[in-house]
Amino acid sequence: MTELSGAPALPQERRVVTAIPGPKSQELWARKQATVAAGVGAVLPVFVKRAGGGVLEDVDGNSLIDFGSGIAVTSVGNSAEAVVRRATAQLQAFTHTCAMVAPYEPYIEVCELLAELTPGDHAKKSALFNSGAEAVENAVKIARAYTKRQAVVVFDHGYHGRTNLTMALTAKNMPYKHGFGPFAPEVYRVPLAYPYRWLTGPENCAQEAADQAISQITKQIGAENVAAIIIEPVLGEGGFIEPAKGFLPAIADFAKENGIVFVADEIQSGFCRTGQWFACEDENVVPDLITTAKGIAGGLPLAAVTGRAEIMDAAHAGGLGGTYGGNPVACAAALGSIETMREQDLNAKARRIGDIMKARLNAIAEKYDIVGEVRGRGAMIAIELVKSGSKDPNPEATAALAKACHQEGLLVLTTGTYGNVLRFLPPLVIGEDLLGEGLDILEGAFASL
Repeated sequence: MTELSGAPALPQERRVVTAIPGPKSQELWARKQATVAAGVGAVLPVFVKRAGGGVLEDVDGNSLIDFGSGIAVTSVGNSAEAVVRRATAQLQAFTHTCAMVAPYEPYIEVCELLAELTPGDHAKKSALFNSGAEAVENAVKIARAYTKRQAVVVFDHGYHGRTNLTMALTAKNMPYKHGFGPFAPEVYRVPLAYPYRWLTGPENCAQEAADQAISQITKQIGAENVAAIIIEPVLGEGGFIEPAKGFLPAIADFAKENGIVFVADEIQSGFCRTGQWFACEDENVVPDLITTAKGIAGGLPLAAVTGRAEIMDAAHAGGLGGTYGGNPVACAAALGSIETMREQDLNAKARRIGDIMKARLNAIAEKYDIVGEVRGRGAMIAIELVKSGSKDPNPEATAALAKACHQEGLLVLTTGTYGNVLRFLPPLVIGEDLLGEGLDILEGAFASL
């Protein structure tokens, strides 16, 4: 793999010169606490000064290995050359006109690429927004307009955003929903095929979970009342769960048979993250609508709903949009991000990262029985932590491991419904030496428990 430094030309090395967080970061943290709402937290209170390739440099001069990518956003690395070049040119031309007032070509170019890259050879159209939650919420609007139905079906452990409707769609209470209700109505949750925790074993998971989900939809809601079924092909905040093979196609087939819009939420799993352009391609699932954000624009805020032209056109003129949706600078960044993904074959690099990480993580799992499962695809990998001799979630060990990694200059993230999953989302351009050093630090953290 080619080791990239990003636009700031940062040395691709870990460097720890102070305690983490260092004194300047601590000073900034105090300023943050005085002026920023307490609800805006931080995984690691270090303040970034520069970032590029596979590292983050903080204000104290520490250089941290990045296994987070801003939660799967900077897949092409921070300040990727094509992103900076295209976004800079657009900044110099103009920053905003509002696509609904006076449109511009970059918006169309992004939609053309989405039509080309997303699964299926049917006619497609897109609408652009600012965030993943906006994309999901607009997918629901479009599905309701198309079907003239109201009910929306989602799954256990799913995460879809922080707006009122997407909080209703999201499964996890704390920190996403607690104290923020009441939530939007006509949202129904059904079982997910979670192989590791399926009571009758992973071999029975796909069929039994599909049967249960379809039975609940049919009996409790009525398929004829369902506008959309929304699912993450690989779950993000729920714990990087890969639904058992066969489950996604079964649910997609049920949706098709009953005139339900099948929505793949690829906000975290899309754009090369799993080693394919989109995770639903793994089982040849072609969604009616697909929502994207995060990795689409190299760090700038952009999101999209892409889908069958006849469904996308169901909303009346003026019914979709937003002041900043499809901002020209963000669109230019997306064109640069996709250019980078293609030119550097980041799908292949994601698969290579997955091979390296799984080999190391499986070796760790053999040594430590608190590792319940290693799972994921490409550069979307996780380990679920449990208490010794059981499958009881172990959030305490998860938090301790994350803290130990942070102290040694490795940024890792936790996730999962039970708070017991360490997830790894390195930039797809990370060098193999940094990747290996990060895994060394993780192994050392296990040894220190």
